[in-house]
Amino acid sequence: MDTAAAEITNNKMLGWRMRVGAFVELTKPRIAFMLLLTSAAGFYLGTTGQFNFVLFLNAMIGIGLLAFGVATLNQYVERATDALMERTKNRPLPSSRLTPMEALIFGLVQCAVAEIYLFFLVNPLTAGLGLVVIVGYVLMYTPLKTRTSASTAIGAIPGAMPPLMGWTAASNEVTLGAWSLFIMLFLWQFPHFLAIAWMYREQYAKAGILMLPVVEPSGRITARQIVLFAIMLVPASLAPFFLGFAGVIYLVGATILGIWFLVESIRTARAKTVEKARRLLMVSVLYLPLVFGLLVLDHYK
Repeated sequence: MDTAAAEITNNKMLGWRMRVGAFVELTKPRIAFMLLLTSAAGFYLGTTGQFNFVLFLNAMIGIGLLAFGVATLNQYVERATDALMERTKNRPLPSSRLTPMEALIFGLVQCAVAEIYLFFLVNPLTAGLGLVVIVGYVLMYTPLKTRTSASTAIGAIPGAMPPLMGWTAASNEVTLGAWSLFIMLFLWQFPHFLAIAWMYREQYAKAGILMLPVVEPSGRITARQIVLFAIMLVPASLAPFFLGFAGVIYLVGATILGIWFLVESIRTARAKTVEKARRLLMVSVLYLPLVFGLLVLDHYK
């Protein structure tokens, strides 16, 4: 009897841990962490006086909750298409580890708490930008993925908001410096996501997701866009120096990083192979924290 009771208890504990893990997985913590890094950089760069640690902490909590909630709602909306792709079929909803209603409530609560938190403990401007993220990503970008390849450009707008929100959290205003960070992240997303789209184009096609490599199988336009946006990213990444809030070290470092990113983009565009696309994806993931980290280290107050 004791053994049976212990087994039941262990099974309950295991089931509880699996459910908690499933809820955590819904929030896409690795992506949220990357977004928080750019938000933190934006906050630091947008601070003009003494660094307000309490405000910084509140901003990161609010933006983090928003990122978690948006990721959760994204998976709720995409649960049917996720079930059709190998790379996503084991997510919490397609694998039935959680119900759609649980995910919907979880996502809505996180977004609502995030918006209230940002409005009262940070500032209304940052909360307003957060609302743009929710509408742009969940209500526009996600549904449009099965309707038009232009969804990537639409999704890049809310996707570039984190450093802008970090900046406004610190300064309560949108300046040229804030826009320069927004543009950097906006441009970076195209080579990054087109590399992913090329790697998984067959799975996207099966699920009816109209990424550019799906509607244009030859890859010519995809290749051109990867290179075009990588080219534009190089001068855009140098804007902080010319706007006066970054030094020569950043100028040199950002130039080297931008050229590295561009070279890998050109190689991917020429080869049009999954292997090169995977390498470009890796380079893009390294580029972002490196360039923002360098900007923070060589920031001029």
